[in-house]
Amino acid sequence: MKIAYTVSEREHWVSAAGGLVGILSVLWVSELWLSGHGGLFIIASMGASAVLLFAAPHGAMSQPWAVLGGHMVSALIGVTCQRWLGNDPMLAASLAVALSIAAMYTLRCLHPPGGATALNAVMGGEAVHALGYGYSFDPVLLNIIVMLGVAVVFNYPFAWRRYPQVWHRRTVGQTPAAAHPASEEKCMIPHSDLVYALSQIDTFVDVSEEDLQRIYALALGHHHPGSGAVARAATTPATESAG
Repeated sequence: MKIAYTVSEREHWVSAAGGLVGILSVLWVSELWLSGHGGLFIIASMGASAVLLFAAPHGAMSQPWAVLGGHMVSALIGVTCQRWLGNDPMLAASLAVALSIAAMYTLRCLHPPGGATALNAVMGGEAVHALGYGYSFDPVLLNIIVMLGVAVVFNYPFAWRRYPQVWHRRTVGQTPAAAHPASEEKCMIPHSDLVYALSQIDTFVDVSEEDLQRIYALALGHHHPGSGAVARAATTPATESAG
């Protein structure tokens, strides 16, 4: 577990600053748009999303589709469970979270805070219940849009924070293989092998294939001093941003 926390002090504070800006923005928009009530409905799950978006922006659970799809499908499921099973809140709440997990897996948008969004739809009280399916759009969708917008803008100036991953365009040092084609066979893990390995683990791994390749290349370069060029190629984006 300690490996996941080997990040710089700078990264700690950048993540904290992102969470501050993200939550302030959600609260401000909720106050402006919903006269202060929307933030009370959704702020708990948005706080959890902020941790992922600003402390782990490269993770699969932090990507835009995961955030949008995870919250939205969970909100819809939560409202449905409340409507059909509202006389038994314990069953409705439990089923809402369970079905949300299954739906997020199926739609490839696993986002843990979505479970809180589903739970809140059932346990949020009469004010939330009165919104019906409108809960999914106002305030949930509104808060998602604000949080994602802040995440994109906030992470953009930091070159090592590639958010969202699909928009990231690398230049020099795109991958160890791109920078040193001769070392491709030695330094890159074939996609099919990664898929096979993950299927054998049979659990969700919240890291992109790109980062797995970089971790492998950096570890290989550290273990074998003669392959230092590989490590330098893999860290080029971060070092360039520091300059």
